[in-house]
Amino acid sequence: MLTTELQTAAYIAAAVLFILSLGGLSNQESAKRAVWFGIVGMFIAVFATIFGPNVTIGPVLIIMLVVGAVIGVVVARRVEMTGMPELVAALHSFVGLAAVFIGINSDINPPELASNAEKVIHEVEVFLGVFIGAITFTGSIVAYGKLSGKLDGKALILPARHLLNIALLAASVALLFMYMNHMGSWTLYIMTLLAFILGAHLVLAIGGADMPVVVSMLNSYSGWAAAATGFLLGNDLLIVTGALVGSSGAILSYIMCKAMNRKFLSVILGGFGGAKGDAMAVEGEQIAIDADGVAAALNDAQSVIIVPGYGMAVAQAQQAVSELTRKLRAKGKNVRFGIHPVAGRLPGHMNVLLAEAKVPYDIVLEMDEINDDFPETDVVIVIGSNDIVNPAAQEDPNSPIAGMPVLEVWKASQVFVSKRGQGTGYSGIENPLFFKDNTRMFYGDAKQSLDTLLPKIAS
Repeated sequence: MLTTELQTAAYIAAAVLFILSLGGLSNQESAKRAVWFGIVGMFIAVFATIFGPNVTIGPVLIIMLVVGAVIGVVVARRVEMTGMPELVAALHSFVGLAAVFIGINSDINPPELASNAEKVIHEVEVFLGVFIGAITFTGSIVAYGKLSGKLDGKALILPARHLLNIALLAASVALLFMYMNHMGSWTLYIMTLLAFILGAHLVLAIGGADMPVVVSMLNSYSGWAAAATGFLLGNDLLIVTGALVGSSGAILSYIMCKAMNRKFLSVILGGFGGAKGDAMAVEGEQIAIDADGVAAALNDAQSVIIVPGYGMAVAQAQQAVSELTRKLRAKGKNVRFGIHPVAGRLPGHMNVLLAEAKVPYDIVLEMDEINDDFPETDVVIVIGSNDIVNPAAQEDPNSPIAGMPVLEVWKASQVFVSKRGQGTGYSGIENPLFFKDNTRMFYGDAKQSLDTLLPKIAS
């Protein structure tokens, strides 16, 4: 068993490793090392907690540890990269539910506190911890349902939805004062139910195109829920870790909202977009092209930009994209990637897929770094993207994505869009890009289409 001093030292070491992990994840070259910092930090944290003072190692604890470890390994080995967004959402729900259970347990079995001030602080911690945890739990469950396709990705806009949110929040505040005045634990339980409803309603009202922001937002919520749990348990490491996760998730959400030209509150409180009228009619037709036509254009081109989206992840086409990149670069062509901050359904989704396929880091550029280069680009290949390359964001003030910064691919000489069919994408918004004169639709599963294209690229 560890002494209190050794446990504190282990917690400090784990906290430092978590900070190093977060710092390293900001750069692709250091991300792998950063993940290992996080793994080692979590191992130290779990070990120091289990073998710390005041912990009885009994059969229930051992069984739970083994069961949790087995489930974690199985899920990690089975999940595809396309399933990562919903997996992250599901894991956030576990953090929220844990905070609810720990808060309610602390209410049922309150610790012995010396002063009234300590009792007041403890009651506030219990109430806020359960409130944040309950919102995180149901919000994450709804996000999981939307990301996995089990729920409709469109925003559920109820009449007077803002009034409903305000009423739920006001009722929760009233129940807080009642709880603080010792009117009974029923106030805590009713608040928990209201918070469950509030969390579900908040995310149901958010449309599919905003889901990357929702995931990072729920990540922040789960961090604050963990911090609240740390206060309840008197665990300094949980407080520090929760604060790190909560603040980093909030910062990431802000960065993503800025990249979408959205206000954070508009994402949290409303559905997707802010259309004020009918969208502009899209004129023209989508013209298809086969692999021979795309290959001929690529063989003649000197500069190529590839824009990946969620369709690439679904088709698991990243290896084929990497091979296409290798062949084109071997011919002396300038090949780069344009990554939108909200491409895919998880922050950094495309970067992870390309790194997995061993695409060189130095040719993977963010939107702000590459957007000015499209007018001098011979060929752009869009793979499974819709909203992030939609010119309606700039051309149609009534579009739900009006004002959102997008990759201006239509300014290139030729644009080829790899797409399964003529659907409108996850957000349900029509894309005028597909109807432009310099755009050709390369229909079919992205991986199969690229596998057909690869042999036609001259060596």
